[in-house]
Amino acid sequence: MNSPEEQRLFIGGEWVTPDGGHYEVVDPATEETVGRAPEASRDQVHAACAAAREAFGPWSRTAPEERAAVLERTARVIGERFMQYAELAQAETGATTGVARAMQVGVAAARFKRYARVEPAEWAIPPQINEAGPMGKAAVMGALAVRQPVGVVTCITSYNNPWANPAGKVAPALAMGNTVVVKPAPQDPLSVYRMAEALEEAGVPRGVVNVVSGRAVEVGEAAVDSPDVDMVSFTGSTAVGRRIGEVCGQALKRQLMELGGKGAALVFADADLGSAVAGIGTTFSFYSGQICTAPTRVLVQRPVYERLVEQLAAYAGRLKVGDPREAGTVVGPVISAAHRERVESYVELGRKEGAEVVVGGERPALERGFYVGPTLFAECRADMRVVREEIFGPVVTVTPFDDEEEGIALASATEYGLIDYVWSADVARAFRVARRLRAGGVGVNTVGRNMEAPFGGFRKSGVGRDCGSYALHAYSEVQSIVWPG
Repeated sequence: MNSPEEQRLFIGGEWVTPDGGHYEVVDPATEETVGRAPEASRDQVHAACAAAREAFGPWSRTAPEERAAVLERTARVIGERFMQYAELAQAETGATTGVARAMQVGVAAARFKRYARVEPAEWAIPPQINEAGPMGKAAVMGALAVRQPVGVVTCITSYNNPWANPAGKVAPALAMGNTVVVKPAPQDPLSVYRMAEALEEAGVPRGVVNVVSGRAVEVGEAAVDSPDVDMVSFTGSTAVGRRIGEVCGQALKRQLMELGGKGAALVFADADLGSAVAGIGTTFSFYSGQICTAPTRVLVQRPVYERLVEQLAAYAGRLKVGDPREAGTVVGPVISAAHRERVESYVELGRKEGAEVVVGGERPALERGFYVGPTLFAECRADMRVVREEIFGPVVTVTPFDDEEEGIALASATEYGLIDYVWSADVARAFRVARRLRAGGVGVNTVGRNMEAPFGGFRKSGVGRDCGSYALHAYSEVQSIVWPG
């Protein structure tokens, strides 16, 4: 097993010394070094893609049950090392203990176990009666639709969850018979190498899984532009996604992209305000707001506007900010000093735009760590940048609206469309409004998710859908086989 102090790349089943040396991975809570991550060269990334291409033929022809057994064993290995992996995830990301255990490593193990369940990869198409003509005699034509693997998939993963995010790509891709090259986020790649070790121990064949990392832009570019790559699965910013889309478009490569979000939370006057406040409040606490599905843009009907602002302020004020390893801590640090500065610049921008800072707005008085205090803006307008742009931190904006039509219009006043939320006691209205929102998902009186439901965004929030069986579709091509009956 590798030591995370000086990690090596994983290429073609071998642990390889990186051409570019190593760089430090920093604990966002303590600013101490967690380990040294490898910096791959462009040639090494292309070597990983070539190894995946070589392994694709044999792996794609392996029985689905054998592939499932590898995923099942991987889930078991992750479970056996659960605490060790969770501690590393916490050190790399600054996540609270509960989040690191349940939402990072726990979800990753569950995803490998989920895709160890073999599902039918072919289905019959109703017969078609063809009249006699230039193509031949009259005939009854049978047809079969078959899901086939895409090929080599580059998986570029996000920093906010170095376990669940890559597992959500790697597990269904492998289940469908693809091979993968994983390029983890530069801030916290060590956890992904531990995942590779678990897969290796579970018996994944050489070259089926490869992991390459680095801070240089060329590492990600090489993983996208390699001629051996057939598909790119990316989670990250819309700006980077746009660039990946341009490169993929040139070569007509498949894409699956989960990009930015600016989730609207519509709270109607008849809503259960306690439920709404608890749901919206997850923006402050869950990953310290570093999550694309967060309900950061709150739209409140005027009769309950002041009450909701007051209750949200009280909620935010009760949250313990600090060391994520301490019991009771709810809000940990953001990922880096650079990201803290970005979030703080938006807080200052909100002030300049005329938004009212109800809670927060100042850096917490802690000696170490990249902390941002939960911040609540009231009296916001739809044209403010803090309302329109993704901040990716513990910052919530509140804007009033009068009626249903205005609320829907305000929710639509963004270039994003990942997940929106509706709170109302009138279930018929809640579902009516949900269907009119231009978002890939809508939570009705909840921020919870059904992990079998399709996940992805409208507009600039992404391309394609995954989760549940939808991920098996995402990582496959559909082939039709036709014959005369």
